[in-house]
Amino acid sequence: MTIAHTSRGLAAFALAALPLAIAAAEPQPETAAEATRLNPMVVTAALAPRTANESLASVTLLDEATLRRQDPTSLTDLFRGQPGVDVVTNGSFGKSSSVYLRGTGNESAALMIDGIRLRSATAGGAAWHYLDPRMFQRAEIVRGPRGSLYGADAVGGVVQLFTPEGEEGDPQPRVSVGGGSFNTQRYSASMAGGSGGTRYYVAGSRFDTDGTPVREGGDDKGYDNTSGLVRLAHTFENDAELGVLALRARGSNEYDGGEMDFVQQVAGVYGEIPVSEMWRSRLTLSESRDELDNHQEATQWEPAGTSVLDTRTRTVRWQNTLSLGFHELVAGAEYSEDKVSGTTDFDVDSRDNMAVFAQGLLDLAPFAVQASLRYDDNEAYGEEVTGSLALGYDLDGSHTLRASVGTAFRAPTFNDLYWPDSGNPQLAPETSETVELGVRGQYQRWYWDLAAYQTDLDDMIAWAPTDSGLWAPQNIDKARLRGVELSGGAEVDDWSLAAALMYIDPENRSGINAGNRIQRRASQSLRLDIDRELGDWSLGGSWIAQSYRYDDAANQQRLPGFGLVNLRAGWQFAPLWSARLTVENALDKEYATARFFDGDDYLNAGRAAFVSLHFGQ
Repeated sequence: MTIAHTSRGLAAFALAALPLAIAAAEPQPETAAEATRLNPMVVTAALAPRTANESLASVTLLDEATLRRQDPTSLTDLFRGQPGVDVVTNGSFGKSSSVYLRGTGNESAALMIDGIRLRSATAGGAAWHYLDPRMFQRAEIVRGPRGSLYGADAVGGVVQLFTPEGEEGDPQPRVSVGGGSFNTQRYSASMAGGSGGTRYYVAGSRFDTDGTPVREGGDDKGYDNTSGLVRLAHTFENDAELGVLALRARGSNEYDGGEMDFVQQVAGVYGEIPVSEMWRSRLTLSESRDELDNHQEATQWEPAGTSVLDTRTRTVRWQNTLSLGFHELVAGAEYSEDKVSGTTDFDVDSRDNMAVFAQGLLDLAPFAVQASLRYDDNEAYGEEVTGSLALGYDLDGSHTLRASVGTAFRAPTFNDLYWPDSGNPQLAPETSETVELGVRGQYQRWYWDLAAYQTDLDDMIAWAPTDSGLWAPQNIDKARLRGVELSGGAEVDDWSLAAALMYIDPENRSGINAGNRIQRRASQSLRLDIDRELGDWSLGGSWIAQSYRYDDAANQQRLPGFGLVNLRAGWQFAPLWSARLTVENALDKEYATARFFDGDDYLNAGRAAFVSLHFGQ
């Protein structure tokens, strides 16, 4: 299926919506509560708190209310169809997933958890599928290059997940139990509170399912995940703050041909002090781990065996914020070390990276300027300089124009550089340059945001035959990503609405596949979320539709488009007590976003219903 009759028609519709939206609403005064919901405060886009329209970026916030209403079984269910976001999965319930931001690869979407980077240094991308959504309070999705703030791999953008933070007051417990289709069981519990300047949050969760087949005629493939979180912070009388965070997810995941045991972990300690009334300084020490034990079944080509691949990243980050009247300066330095270990014999098993960065945030009302620059020096692939410049202009009290240009790079992974007998230690990073134009309308009860962009990618890493006949990664590919995103939201009486419409042209620009669409990218996407409060009841649903995609670079293996309907209902039947029902893929659609090497589709789950009982605020 397609969302519009032609790509040109969809782009024309998005552009035509701009004058209609401007004419539809007069500037109106906003209440504080409405402004918070529709123009939320975000921190990922600029390393400093800014409302969405002040951030001069294309940003989406999925807040605590959204996460609780939808109660997704996976982060990818929450992200699918959001503005500028495409998701590819090799099945449901813990199966391998990739998040594409504006058509870039999974390796080009940086994942942060409370400011700590989590990824696999060998595969490159983050294992989104192993993180339990119930461990997080909100998510910020920033589209567009952020290399000048976050370093390598923030080509398509940054997703930051935030864990809950306790507040001063009596302990607040929260418990949830539930289950549903495919013999799925979900449990979670947390405790939050604070006293005397100390705040805490402790949580744990368990997810266990028999799963579903990932290919036609296959057996059910199960998945289990046990997660724990501890967050503690203390604010001293001089406004200095000290805090610690530890998040760990551990479990097992069956796939076609074996089973995998995994660990995803982040831990950090930070201290922040007010050096003066204008200057705050923050030092963070952190570590992240991505660990996999792969138990492969015997095949006609290979015997059964177990392989281990662990990656660890340790980081020291020093960040300073200077408030200069209406302006801010953010500057700092960062040192990180990646280390790999396991059964694979890499020629090099560690590398370090040193970086310095600076950003100026200037408020010259009605103009705003954001300029940033970062220098990275990596032991493995050398030096990289990235920068960005964003300009904003307030047309009036409700409309803001923005324009930006930025560069970024994707670092070659340990697999790219050092995989035995095929790695290429001479690889250079992929580089990108992005230009974006956008406009946002912000009103009392609703908002809309329109953005158009183009990203040019050079020196893309691809596996190709060498002169010796072996296949190895090389810097040979180029690509051009053009797109338009239109999103909006409204809070009207007891109704909450959110909509996102996306068109993208991800074109390969080199080699025998020049002119083809980059594989596994849908060119058109639509998402609509509607919820309503009815006294003690709440009802809602999501409709997600995506166009076809190709599974191969030659554009010969076409995967059909699809439309999904997810339904939800909640009932507050007593003080602090509630029940919730969710029905995912309510129309029982069969769909796939990827294929096996032999041509079979990776099947996603059909209709699935889950019921849960909750105690707590």
